[in-house]
Amino acid sequence: METVYVNTPLGIAKIEGDENGLISITVFDSEEKVSDIIPELLEDAVYQLQEYFEGSRTEFSLALNPEGTDFQIKVWQALQKIPYGKTVSYLELSKTLGDVKAIRAVAAANGRNPLWIVVPCHRVIGSDGSLTGYAGGLHRKKWLLEHESPIKQQSLF
Repeated sequence: METVYVNTPLGIAKIEGDENGLISITVFDSEEKVSDIIPELLEDAVYQLQEYFEGSRTEFSLALNPEGTDFQIKVWQALQKIPYGKTVSYLELSKTLGDVKAIRAVAAANGRNPLWIVVPCHRVIGSDGSLTGYAGGLHRKKWLLEHESPIKQQSLF
């Protein structure tokens, strides 16, 4: 497995993958050391993340290989179908997966998503529009949703 640490507007991202695809992307609050060398296997992931943060990429085209249960993988695949700049509720996601009663299991699988940003778990919100939990912290979820919003809020000052 290869690992690289890169700087992002959200903090230092740790990207892990192997010849089968990306295994995880997480962002840290701590001061991890940015990698001097990007492993060839992870170059495309780093490049696509940079484009995303620059605002020139709205979809990722990467091989993914997260570790999870069959149900978790099913939820993570459904997350990838949420369009850039859009949100869905946990209830809507449960309905999409065919079982409205599975809302808690869907929320738990969403919270265990190891591929932050690329598998857009940040696009799932509460039924009332609230920003419910995010493994990376609500401040990151808010930032990501604002970054993807087609309507940019301008500062008054």
